Amino acid sequence: MRSTFMGLETSKRGMYSQQSAIYVTGHNIANANTPGYTRQRVNFETTKPYPAASMNRPQIPGQLGTGVKDGTIQRIRDRFVDEQFRGENNQFGYYETLAKSISQIEDVMNEPSENGLSKAMAQFWQALQDLSTNPEDEGARRVVIQRGTGVVETFQYLSRSLTTLRNDTKKELDATVTQINNLATQIASVNKQISEVEPHGYLPNDLYDERDRLIDELSKLVPIETTDIHYGGNSLDIAEGGRNVFIIDARGNRINLVDGEKTTKLEDIDKLSLSEGKGKLAALIYAYGNDDGTGLYPEILDQLDKYAYSFAKVFNEVHKKGFDLNGTQGGDFFNLPDSGDYKGVAGSISVKIKLPSQVAASSVANEKGNGQNALELGKVKDLVITNWEIEDLNITGLQIESGTLQSFYEGIIGVLAVKGQQANRLYYNTGVLLNSVENNRKSISEVSLDEEFSNLIQFQHAYAASARMISVVDEMLDKIINGMGNVGR
Repeated sequence: MRSTFMGLETSKRGMYSQQSAIYVTGHNIANANTPGYTRQRVNFETTKPYPAASMNRPQIPGQLGTGVKDGTIQRIRDRFVDEQFRGENNQFGYYETLAKSISQIEDVMNEPSENGLSKAMAQFWQALQDLSTNPEDEGARRVVIQRGTGVVETFQYLSRSLTTLRNDTKKELDATVTQINNLATQIASVNKQISEVEPHGYLPNDLYDERDRLIDELSKLVPIETTDIHYGGNSLDIAEGGRNVFIIDARGNRINLVDGEKTTKLEDIDKLSLSEGKGKLAALIYAYGNDDGTGLYPEILDQLDKYAYSFAKVFNEVHKKGFDLNGTQGGDFFNLPDSGDYKGVAGSISVKIKLPSQVAASSVANEKGNGQNALELGKVKDLVITNWEIEDLNITGLQIESGTLQSFYEGIIGVLAVKGQQANRLYYNTGVLLNSVENNRKSISEVSLDEEFSNLIQFQHAYAASARMISVVDEMLDKIINGMGNVGR
């Protein structure tokens, strides 16, 4: 014999389950604009049918369904797409930071323009050309000194500005290390919270979201991999568990950053092993560079020092071959360190001569109208350097291997431009890929208000239908209880 009250229980389960679905839908709608939130759903499950297989089972045509139950509340997430996103986010973080650093250098160098070093040099060469035609004109001599001062001040400005940018990069590098450590600590804390919930048979979906948001943020800074932690107890089969987080260096080594509830401070990790990897941290390490002169800023500063030193050394040597207005042989036009070390010259170079009469414009002592040496000084930019020297003038110990002074500087700017174009191209390309993967992930996990409204109506009707079912069963029971056995009344 089947249960008379079976329909009430079936309808009650239906109401409770649809009520849970309505609550979850409301939670989705409320968090539609919450960063990192993943939409959730109720996994409906049919309850065990009646009757169970047994010897004393009632003889009815077949098993009857007993309704539905809300088995679990699960978030909708594709872990494979998450891994894709983090990989592209890591690439994007690297090229975004690298492109920004190169752009800052280009802004300082300001080439080509009317205010860059090449313009200051061009004005200096022109002043020497003008002096060669009027070698005894004091105004022309003053202009040469002033243009020379403009050149050294430009060198100093470039060196000072690039050094400041490098120091700022160091500050950003330190801040990024602190940020990575903080993220690792937060991930470990969320792991701990999850470990306290899962063994009781619950799915802490909001904690999962917070952890994934933190891991996403971390993936932009350093290349990472994750592994699962299973907490046991009464954890459900679909429980996601905790996460161990590993940083992957350029050689593929795994560095354990988050181990369950424990973390390793990045200060304890050899950051040089990360410099050839990807992510914002690697780009900052490369931009800041090393004391051996490798890295974005050290390389451009080193090239600028070599240019300033070689330019001043060649110019001084040619200037010494001439004679000033007093018939005295020329001396150094620019100040250079006595040690012969080119390091830091761009930031310390200065004009040595103070008086207009000291400009050695003449090639012969006390010969009025002779401006030949000024003409030779104007040609310094085109002197050909071979194997670190200018053999015809017996000038050795230069810091430029071959070419001319002008071509060397053009090469500096050209290489910088190519690096900038490459970084910007990859920054754009990785941005496009990241956006594509992110849109794919959003199509899976993001809350769609239209879809949630549709679900809300569906669950509302199902709830109302279950309530109506209770009313129907109640009327049936009323007829049985109050209407039967009253024949003849």
